[in-house]
Amino acid sequence: MTHPPALTERDSWMALSALPGIGPRRFYALLGHFGTARNAWMAADERWDGVAGLSRQGWERTLQARRRADRVTALLRRLTQGDIAAVLVTDEQYPALLRNIPDPPPVLYVRGKLMAEDESAFAIVGTRKPSAYGVKACAAIARDLAQHRRTVVSGMARGIDGIAHQSALEAGGRTIAVLAGGVDVIYPPEHGKLASRIVEQGALVSEYPPGTRPEPGTFPARNRIISGLSNGVIVVEAGEKSGALITADQALEQGRDVFAVPGPITLPQSMGTNRLIQQGAKLIITVEDILDEAQRQLSLPLSTHSGAAHPSDEQLSENCLSADQSEAERRILEILDWEPRSADELAARLGLSGSEVAAALTLLELKGRVQMERGGGFVAC
Repeated sequence: MTHPPALTERDSWMALSALPGIGPRRFYALLGHFGTARNAWMAADERWDGVAGLSRQGWERTLQARRRADRVTALLRRLTQGDIAAVLVTDEQYPALLRNIPDPPPVLYVRGKLMAEDESAFAIVGTRKPSAYGVKACAAIARDLAQHRRTVVSGMARGIDGIAHQSALEAGGRTIAVLAGGVDVIYPPEHGKLASRIVEQGALVSEYPPGTRPEPGTFPARNRIISGLSNGVIVVEAGEKSGALITADQALEQGRDVFAVPGPITLPQSMGTNRLIQQGAKLIITVEDILDEAQRQLSLPLSTHSGAAHPSDEQLSENCLSADQSEAERRILEILDWEPRSADELAARLGLSGSEVAAALTLLELKGRVQMERGGGFVAC
């Protein structure tokens, strides 16, 4: 029989947790049975029989992988070449909030930096296909949290996740993205630039070793880390079967607060959030609703404003209206909001011809001021 390569205790933690068939529960079962990760790594195959309720046959796939020295070599090489840190649950820099959840990741892989101030983080999650209303609400909440020096945590998915990260960065704040694959495997690929900015101004984290491709089953698993790193989870928009609701459920199981942004009952993206409010989630209108609750529940100090100058929503609206726009464009923006309106409706309300409205909407789309929803109606961006 080929024996596994000899490793230090620290490297044994990484190598053991990276083996197929070993999640946090089985890892801790092995640690409890053998005393150390190195003992488990070096133990003869027959000594694994019965550990964690599995027969030796049940461990066979894991044991076969353990014999491959190249797996360990490749893992250690990826850490060095990718400037990736491996943080063990026993390390001082391991996030305290995450350490206290059931079955915390034995090893957390990190690109960027985890900091003490991240202990006052809040997560923002939601649909991958937000409405214009959801985009505005998410951006405002993430920006305001960043201005109050709260780290924003999310999953770097399309939609609400990406907007939350981007808005926190633009406000000069910190943000942490929890990935469903290795921290060197960026998904979705169009978030490559966003990931680079997060590394500079926060961290990419994952319980999966470098090089791991995300799979359908790894996305729900990573959601417990999103909530685990946070004092509370804010759901901006979510359909009735959204993955964001899984994060909310896990937050409750971990004793975290769940906040929800109310939405129009006519939007499918609001069904999940409105249902959460019905079930007892805390309805929020401004970021102060979140921070006030945090101060009551967790005794977190209400930090002073960072002092960065950021325009209010009213100022942003004024800037949009004062840009180089035609009279038709200005009038359209004055009445357009998050409720979709057709070109015909706009023409009728403004007393303009169909061609004037169509031309103005085209220009506004090119400028990023409006967008067309799936049903053909237009909303303000």
